[in-house]
Amino acid sequence: MSAPVQPPSNALIRKLEHYTRLSEEDRAAALGLCGERVQRFRAKDDLVREGEAPRVVRIVLDGWACRYKYLEDGRRQVVGLFLPGDICDLNVFLLREMDHFIGAVTSVAVAQVTRDAFEALTLAHPRLLQALWWETLVNMAIQREWLMNLGSRTAFERIAHLMCELYLRLGAAGRTQGLSCEWPLTQAMIADITGLSTVHVNRTFQAVREEGLVEVRDRVLTIRDLDALMQAALFSPNYLHLGQEGRHLDANDGAEAALTGRG
Repeated sequence: MSAPVQPPSNALIRKLEHYTRLSEEDRAAALGLCGERVQRFRAKDDLVREGEAPRVVRIVLDGWACRYKYLEDGRRQVVGLFLPGDICDLNVFLLREMDHFIGAVTSVAVAQVTRDAFEALTLAHPRLLQALWWETLVNMAIQREWLMNLGSRTAFERIAHLMCELYLRLGAAGRTQGLSCEWPLTQAMIADITGLSTVHVNRTFQAVREEGLVEVRDRVLTIRDLDALMQAALFSPNYLHLGQEGRHLDANDGAEAALTGRG
């Protein structure tokens, strides 16, 4: 399944407008920012490495990336996923060096925004600044939910929860079709996210399928029963904060329609 046809940078606008209303000038400024210094990476390439000095803010225009860290013995933990429209570290300029890696899960295109350009944008467009602060708060909420997954949820709940979250996040960026979305995650990647072994991930995936909740085929996730999947995952979409004043709901989009009536 390919994502809905649209300019890649529209994913950022769609997502930010879930948090606050933007003017035409705001949208044009954000789109202009996305059009500058676009860089492309192949799957498994690093966008930035631990220890490097951060010099730009990166906005994901297309593709998936991840935030990850290594232990001294080589074991890896994925601690975040970046989807189209996501911003990698809004305040990264405060750091002298990166304390983690950001790598490409799929081929990915990112806009690289300098500190001066970013500060000029936020000073001239306070509504954009407000939306970007919402983005930061939601990222913090996602991190808390991932911590809950590792500490409290069963393997079945962790994987079902990940499916719910990514489906709704992609829907907010206009990257779903009905109850289907891209699913490029390998079982090894899911293991690195959920803290499970690949064998355990395989067994759990089979269990989720056998419950008739989802189907995964050709890198596409199709959710058969979203309410049932949410119940199985103990999932509440509240932490994604997608029902704010600027939301634009499309009744034909299953991900966004799923949020109506859910806070």
